[in-house]
Amino acid sequence: MSRLHQRTVFITGGSRGIGRAIALACAREGANVVIGAKTDTPHAKLPGTIHTVAEEIRNAGGQALPLVLDVRDERQVRQRMEEAADHFGGIDALVNNAGAIRLTGVENLKVSRYDLMHQVNARAVFTCSQAALPWLKESGGHILSLSPPLNLNTRWFAQYGPYTTTKYGMTMLSMGMAEEFRRYGIAVNCLWPKTLIATAAIEYEVGGPQLMAQGRKPEIMADAAVSILSRTADELTGQALIDEEVLRQDGIEDFEHYRYAQGDKPLLPDLFLD
Repeated sequence: MSRLHQRTVFITGGSRGIGRAIALACAREGANVVIGAKTDTPHAKLPGTIHTVAEEIRNAGGQALPLVLDVRDERQVRQRMEEAADHFGGIDALVNNAGAIRLTGVENLKVSRYDLMHQVNARAVFTCSQAALPWLKESGGHILSLSPPLNLNTRWFAQYGPYTTTKYGMTMLSMGMAEEFRRYGIAVNCLWPKTLIATAAIEYEVGGPQLMAQGRKPEIMADAAVSILSRTADELTGQALIDEEVLRQDGIEDFEHYRYAQGDKPLLPDLFLD
């Protein structure tokens, strides 16, 4: 039987990049997938909407529900969780994938941009997890947030402390929820890539297309996410995990097929990893 057979997975920011990859991987493992994101209509530069991802899942024989979702809107978050639960009969897992990034220090960062990063990163973990909680308590489900291990080396604060604090906030909330929700049998973990992942965020916000060639495809994060979501709270909770390490535990040793571009350029480690 598939690892996520008939389980319902709600993914925020699921219309492209890592979110899309996780959605497709969960569907391949038998999950019902809820794609929650703002992209209801095509973007001028970025491919993919909640509807195109849902179509991909259905064409592959899976079940999908696309929902327009702005994770900053608490009322809408609660409404979408209810719609998802009504449609599929519950919620078994929440993947907090939606994110905002701007690698700028305090001096030159607009307050509005900091507010956006805080709302889409740390605050959304709170609001989405709280909204999904009634159904996760019933299912003994899983919360997975895409955030890094806590690394207090000052190099990660020196140039872009605002972004760092919002991502670390996701991890700290997850660590707290792992203990708070342990009595409900809910697993709460974090996942972060060992190397740069080739996504639109890298292309447009960080370093441009040249960096993409030194990264891996989003599918490595998706495969690691499926592995984590397949485990119970008794097996795994309260951990900040790295994609490659998760897959090594599953017996995978060759990661070359995850490279975004063929060649011998060294892969770049992702942020927050020394």
